Amino acid sequence: MKLLCLFLPILATAASEDAVTLFSANCQSCHQAGHTTRAPLPEALKAKQPKEILAALETGSMRPQASHLTAAQRLLLANHLGSTEAPKVSTAGYCAPNFPATTDSTFWNGWAVDQSNSRFQPADQAKLSVSEVGKLKLKWAFGFPGSNSAFSQPALVGGKLYFGSDNGTVYAVNAKTGCIYWTYKAAATVRVAITIAATTHNRYVAYFGDIQANVYGVDTETGKEIWKTKVDEHRYARVTGAVKLYGDRIYVPVSSVEEVSPSSPKYECCTFRGSVQALEAATGKVVWKTYTIPDEPKPTKKNSAGTQLYGPSGGAVWLSPTIDVKRKVLYVGTGNGYSDPATAFSDSIQAIDLATGKRMWVQQATKGDGWNFSCNSGKVNCPEENGPDVDFGASPILAKNRDGKDIILAGQKSGVVHAFDPDAGGKVLWQTRIGKGGALGGIQWGMAADKEKVYAALSDRNPGKPELEGGLFALSIATGEKLWHTPAPTPACAGTPNCSAAQMSPVTVIPGVAFSGSMDGHLRAYDAADGKIIWDYNTMIEYETVNGVKAKGGSLGGGSGPVIAGGMLFLNSGYGALAGIPGNVLLAFSKE
Repeated sequence: MKLLCLFLPILATAASEDAVTLFSANCQSCHQAGHTTRAPLPEALKAKQPKEILAALETGSMRPQASHLTAAQRLLLANHLGSTEAPKVSTAGYCAPNFPATTDSTFWNGWAVDQSNSRFQPADQAKLSVSEVGKLKLKWAFGFPGSNSAFSQPALVGGKLYFGSDNGTVYAVNAKTGCIYWTYKAAATVRVAITIAATTHNRYVAYFGDIQANVYGVDTETGKEIWKTKVDEHRYARVTGAVKLYGDRIYVPVSSVEEVSPSSPKYECCTFRGSVQALEAATGKVVWKTYTIPDEPKPTKKNSAGTQLYGPSGGAVWLSPTIDVKRKVLYVGTGNGYSDPATAFSDSIQAIDLATGKRMWVQQATKGDGWNFSCNSGKVNCPEENGPDVDFGASPILAKNRDGKDIILAGQKSGVVHAFDPDAGGKVLWQTRIGKGGALGGIQWGMAADKEKVYAALSDRNPGKPELEGGLFALSIATGEKLWHTPAPTPACAGTPNCSAAQMSPVTVIPGVAFSGSMDGHLRAYDAADGKIIWDYNTMIEYETVNGVKAKGGSLGGGSGPVIAGGMLFLNSGYGALAGIPGNVLLAFSKE
């Protein structure tokens, strides 16, 4: 599950100071539609400010690739690719003084609405029946200024909607109207779902992380920072999954983009290890930290360019942990390894004790999956295993079998849905393949489950044959049997660069209906009984917004899926990373 680099790989020294020539010689081979490195298109980068692009080239994940360019060349590229317009600061869209929040008690809190990560919203909270889905109409749209992506899934609590943004601004808005109560500026992009909880003093706090591995506690009434904690000092560490709160602690997943940098032969690959951390909810103090790979990286060998390499590394935790209240453990899925040697901890489901951080068991699904961006170009830093890059990027689901026995369901980028036994060290109960899988394939960001079925959206992105992409599957929780499969409709955006029928977005379920978003910008509702599409909305259009920001929709992807509560549906449109079509809008639908 890779948050895309800005410029990779840089293959040649620029022959002139002309920006177009610089881009053509150093960047264009990757920044074009359908390229396997999944780099964003130039038009997606245009939404960023030059200073952001320059920072990525000089101190960020692209530093190794840009090291051969002069300071003047890097600045020229940044100015060429970034927006020439200054960010607009506007007070439009703010609520009137003392504007009340709704007293509606319905909610969707955090990434999956529950501790088990089922992404199932019960009827009394959804207040949306099968017969009412067809009545959903757009009520309001909210535009993100200076952004090329919309991927922070909103949380709805107490009539307020909380969400982050590409430029680090966190918003609290009225769920019925979209007017802004307050904003908070984080240090970097906030792409996670926000979790709301009350402290011991009945003070409600919003908890979230950013892509510089900072975690925050912010007062939900005022938007004022209560605490801020750096959870990992590695340069490329970040928080891409929502925190989970249990008791007086929040549990934080940590991932990274270090696997981008090895595309430069000079990069000393690799030293990052994924982790899960427990923090005091009241203070942000770290209680314990457990690395997904227990062995510290050590020098291994030198590559053909003479650069020292390190390992083991990788095992990023991309999405929200799953809390097992009965066993007092949490479950996480891990990503691929970045470098040699291979470990038994990559591409695995891990059970970790909530109180101590002790690893209880590990079940690895794919062995020897060592991969980084060097494997796509040059291969100087590519691990010997050169695996398929098939992370567990989707949160595990803790469900129940027909006999009431607990079962862990996990979807993998390999295209396989797994079922594990939490009482037998993660023993495999069943495995069902729904697709070919791969780096941009399989189950990307999340499944959903009701009492009988688990719903898995398939990506399997294939730029040359979009008809082979996507689709939604319903499997029996008890046996893994395929109960129905609805292929992806032909993409409506055909002919548009990066148009795709892949379904990367997390699935959401209410009684009788499953919702799945597509990279072609469509959100579709499927009858849970037979998979028939009963509602389809194309988000890839331009919108008039409540805050006056020019906005349009794009791909539906990343760790953000539909949020349903109180007869309304909220959705981000415009996932510009992972070879998607950019956009910058949050949409609110209502049945009334």
